[in-house]
Amino acid sequence: MHSSRSGTPTGGRTPGTSERKHVDMKPLRRVPAEDVPAVVEALRAALAGGPAVWPTDGPATAGPPTAGPTTDRPAHWHAPAGHAPAGPVPAGHAPAEPAEVDDRVALVVETSGSTARPKRVMLSAEALRASAEATAERLGGHGRWLLALPAHYIAGAQVIVRALLAGHDPVVLGAAHFDAEAFVAATARLTRAAPHPAPRFTSLVPVQLGRLVDAAGGDHEHPAARALRAYSAILVGGQALAEPLRIAATELGARLVRTYGSSETAGGCVYDARPLAGVLVRVADGLVELGGPTLADGYLGDAERTAAAFLRDADGRRWYRTGDLGEIGPDGALRIRGRADDVIISGGVKVALGEIERAVRGIPGLEHAVVVAVDDPEWGQRAAVAAAGASVSLVRLAEATDAAGLPPAGRPARFARLEALPMLASGKPDRLAIVRELHSG
Repeated sequence: MHSSRSGTPTGGRTPGTSERKHVDMKPLRRVPAEDVPAVVEALRAALAGGPAVWPTDGPATAGPPTAGPTTDRPAHWHAPAGHAPAGPVPAGHAPAEPAEVDDRVALVVETSGSTARPKRVMLSAEALRASAEATAERLGGHGRWLLALPAHYIAGAQVIVRALLAGHDPVVLGAAHFDAEAFVAATARLTRAAPHPAPRFTSLVPVQLGRLVDAAGGDHEHPAARALRAYSAILVGGQALAEPLRIAATELGARLVRTYGSSETAGGCVYDARPLAGVLVRVADGLVELGGPTLADGYLGDAERTAAAFLRDADGRRWYRTGDLGEIGPDGALRIRGRADDVIISGGVKVALGEIERAVRGIPGLEHAVVVAVDDPEWGQRAAVAAAGASVSLVRLAEATDAAGLPPAGRPARFARLEALPMLASGKPDRLAIVRELHSG
């Protein structure tokens, strides 16, 4: 891992379309993400140099015809129960939807996070392959994959890419919502397709892993526990994995690999705090920057955002500015402290909400707690903790943040017990919705 400008060149030019005056173009085909077989076939073609594919959340409403067959099968929406797909982008915020893209592009994935204006990330076949091959190298080889995530998110799309490069279609969860019963059934199908000792893999977000651990209830012989143990490795990413949840899953025998990355890096590119082969990591002005062959080409139809997020150093290497605060330890491990835009100034002291969140999630029952900023007439801003199905005193929260070495300004000023935490379709907490609930409560 690199904390300076050292490293090897990425081995080829991967500029955004805004950096090239004359480009060859090819079709961009939108495919409904719930039609997983169609997405699989479209990605197979895209990796071979065919039309680029854009998996969309819901039926395609514009653009060229979808690639691959369509059927009347039930929708394969794999987010955890209670998660609703993100609503439509408000008028005036959506970029144009071109029917063609640069010939380099194989996949477009839309990511909005907590913002109203989506980012449409363009990834080349080379970046997708580099990510998948580096994952295989880290995991000890290619294997069979279970798709338990939506295909229109990079984590789901990369499960498909890894499976295709291994020579197999992924086994699909095939349920309307993620739950332990559906995961157990899908794992059984995967096991029949790949009997021992064939490697088996899947990728989950923490809330999905939490549902499986809760279902097992500490019973090693529960079907959910046996299903967890059926995998050679389970990639867990999308958000921070709470330590109590990691311990509970590991005690059931799950072999977890914590991943860090984004759509702009073709998915996870740092596994268990160590970069994959070819991936470069450095910290500049406190912000994590990533480089290497897995980087996206940029944002579709958004040259301004592309220029702001992707830069070249004096040696010509491309870097992606993540917006995450981090540090590289003496052992070379990357530690993420939180989002730069989640740093608040409370009583004149800078406090990272991610650090507070990590501290309070160590309290039993608060493994999925979310920390957001609320206005305070005296301090300017203070941290507020929201959780579902649990209650805890502010004193206990202060004890947790103090024990983590945070300043008094990091002590939460409010705790809200919600019926359910609002979630984005990606499985991440909807922090804007949580703030609205706190203001309305």
